[in-house]
Amino acid sequence: MSSRLQLALNVNDIDQAVAFYSKLFGTEPAKLREGYANFAIAEPPLKLVLLENPGRGGSLNHLGVEVPDTDTVAAEQARLAQAGLAAAEAGETTCCYAKQDKFWVQGTPNGERWEIYAVLADAEVLCPADPAESLCCAGCW
Repeated sequence: MSSRLQLALNVNDIDQAVAFYSKLFGTEPAKLREGYANFAIAEPPLKLVLLENPGRGGSLNHLGVEVPDTDTVAAEQARLAQAGLAAAEAGETTCCYAKQDKFWVQGTPNGERWEIYAVLADAEVLCPADPAESLCCAGCW
């Protein structure tokens, strides 16, 4: 796998959103759980994540770059640090029904949330029950 852009959207109704995006991109979700779906879209290369947050539908949850492995996560973190961008390291964590190695870019100009991550394995939970255990995407708590 090469890197691909991630777009995570808040949606009011997960079933309605899944039906729409399945038609829009001509593919079914790669992962579908209660209140959560993600699409691994080949063309354009995109990881589309839908998080059910009633009342916040249509708003941006977070952005990300999914990379192929933990070495690439480390290389990107080092590259961004050298460029003067701070990072909140999460390391190995559970987020979005996946075990991941990740970090969050700090100091974005408008407060948008960017993550750089590699998926290590599938997980049974959206995120840990205790927010102190994970720097997961917004909407988990």
